[in-house]
Amino acid sequence: MVDPVDGYRGWFVSDHNLEDLAGVRAQAHQIEEFKLSPDPQFIDKVRDVVGLYLNPPDAAVVLCVDEKTQIQALDRTAPVLPGVAQRRTHDYVRNGTTNLYAALDIASGQVITDMTARHRAEEFRKFLNLIDKSVPEGLDIHIVLDNVSTHKTPSIQRWLQRHPRFSFHFTPTYSSWMNLVERWFAELTTKWLRRGTHHSIRDLIASIRTWVTNWNDNPKPFVWHKTADEILDTLATYIDRIPDSGH
Repeated sequence: MVDPVDGYRGWFVSDHNLEDLAGVRAQAHQIEEFKLSPDPQFIDKVRDVVGLYLNPPDAAVVLCVDEKTQIQALDRTAPVLPGVAQRRTHDYVRNGTTNLYAALDIASGQVITDMTARHRAEEFRKFLNLIDKSVPEGLDIHIVLDNVSTHKTPSIQRWLQRHPRFSFHFTPTYSSWMNLVERWFAELTTKWLRRGTHHSIRDLIASIRTWVTNWNDNPKPFVWHKTADEILDTLATYIDRIPDSGH
């Protein structure tokens, strides 16, 4: 076996293991999953992203950006019953979908959001324009995001050339656990979307906007604790326990 750190080409873990890596207590009873990543720049990307989290640059903001696509407007076939703990019917009616773009400020916990009917490079470019207008002039903007194709199109590359205060920092392949906005999406899903019913796309969009407004009134930053070396050391131990991993 090659050295499990220097020769390793990346990894992915579930959100439960993310809590452990980020320094947040994980639940022992929860099941963990993992997937090896083919990203040859895994170690460099881990160090880059974690460095932003632990030592953000001066005169700059660090934003974690991603899209939650195909959010369904679900209407339960019967209303949620009052006076009981989340008792609801198992079936529902689908009333369409929307796509949510979000940029989480790691320092303040506030989010910039937009919702779109489609999910293309054009919508992503428009969201970047919204970020540009929302962040005060004079501040550099560091964006943590994943490797999906809409983030790397020629139109996006040209946009970046016209906006030099923006810098992209890509997470490794299969490593969405490194993007802190995923934690915010989880909050939105478990504490809001799964608890509600939406009769239309308009209802769904209004509901999400209510959640975002309430969140930004009292934002809660997600604090990253683990260093890159601690993550890679944990990974080395993990890989050593996997027979014939090839890494």
